[in-house]
Amino acid sequence: MNQTLTPSPLEAALALQRQAYLAHPVPALAERKADLRTLQRFVREHKEALCDAINADYGHRSRVETLLAEVFPVVDGIDHVIKQLPGWMKPQRRAVDWRNFLGASNRVMAQPLGVVGVIVPWNFPLNLSLVPLSYIFAAGNRAMVKMSENSRHLAAYLMAHIPTYFPPEKLQFFDETGGVGIAFSQLKFDHLLFTGSSQTGRAVMAAAAQNLCPVTLELGGKAPAIVCDDFPLQTAVERIMFVKLLNAGQICTTVDHAWLPTGKVDEFVRLARSFARQRYPQLDSPDYTAIIDQRAFERLRHALQDAQDRGAKVLPLLDGPAFDAATRKIAPHIVLDAPLDCLLMQREIFGPILPLCSYTALDQVIDTINAGPRPLALYPFSFDAAQVQSIIERVMSGGVSVNDALFHVGQHDLPFGGVGDSGMGHYHGHEGFETFSKMRPVFYQARFSTLKFLWPPYGKLAERVLAFLIR
Repeated sequence: MNQTLTPSPLEAALALQRQAYLAHPVPALAERKADLRTLQRFVREHKEALCDAINADYGHRSRVETLLAEVFPVVDGIDHVIKQLPGWMKPQRRAVDWRNFLGASNRVMAQPLGVVGVIVPWNFPLNLSLVPLSYIFAAGNRAMVKMSENSRHLAAYLMAHIPTYFPPEKLQFFDETGGVGIAFSQLKFDHLLFTGSSQTGRAVMAAAAQNLCPVTLELGGKAPAIVCDDFPLQTAVERIMFVKLLNAGQICTTVDHAWLPTGKVDEFVRLARSFARQRYPQLDSPDYTAIIDQRAFERLRHALQDAQDRGAKVLPLLDGPAFDAATRKIAPHIVLDAPLDCLLMQREIFGPILPLCSYTALDQVIDTINAGPRPLALYPFSFDAAQVQSIIERVMSGGVSVNDALFHVGQHDLPFGGVGDSGMGHYHGHEGFETFSKMRPVFYQARFSTLKFLWPPYGKLAERVLAFLIR
């Protein structure tokens, strides 16, 4: 007797969405706009509950940071996508070689890929699930979204409430209950977006390769800030430290470490200590976010101790205790003279710890950065346009913010993505729409084809035509 295997919930969800796609492969503009407005309405109507769920997952997450870095980008970004969508969907005219194809025409048509898988990290779980969804829906696709094991409260909330807004054949969320991430990455999606660590990204890409599933990988890396001698140090400190301490440094595009001209390190430390104390007077400040879990808390403490044991100066920036194990909070730290082979300088920090490196010549900085993996972001600080351009040209990275940090990611019309070890592919902006579309070339032949003159049997006419074409 043949025994039929029951599909897993993931396989069943994919089959349902695939069937719906095949039945209705190209949603009209009005339907896509409606999906985007529905997604936006969900966020607006559940804003406080979403903040509460993320706060519960973190142990403590500043409500204002959640509104600023997660809720606002989704709501505002959808407005941008809706405004641009008619132009993005319009078929593109392309040139035709009139000598070969007189009277013919070419178009590039953006068509939905089908079903897109999204694997979401814990650090900005609302932003990094719903912002991609805005581009996935804009391109006319359906989506399955797998949340992180550290986003249990948010995942439960999304799984409970999204079905009121979207049918399962359009959108489904999944929790990480052990082994789900592996099974999810092995599904035969039409595209897979992963945001997370480089190590996990390699495993996801290997799994997707078995299905020849194209992937967009948004990974991490050691994004450097380079403060040039002409840039005001006070301004550099304020901008770097604001970004570094946002979400307690748990951002893939935060400043991982900073390079300063020799002689400016001590002043940077003094100004950074003043900034930290003004913004976060004490460790239990409600504006200061906790480290996501105990493993990450211990990893950061171990990295600090490793640097100190090897001769680095570890400087907490707040008065009072530098750590609170009960709340998993770590005070802002600056680290001086960290050996290049210590943990802090070898791995992405992902916490409120800023190593400072001094330099006497920019070539030294550029050579050191280029000796390592290409970072997800690069942050030059200078008013010398030629100097900035030289840094941008000589140091390859995923993206760049000049005279600030992080905020290139917040530009709706700029693509976001890494390069090399920091990832591949883009979303955000028109590139995001194209990532989740098949940019399909279509050739329209004229009523009369001039290629008829080149049909066999080949004679003198064919030779004359070819002589004309390749003269």
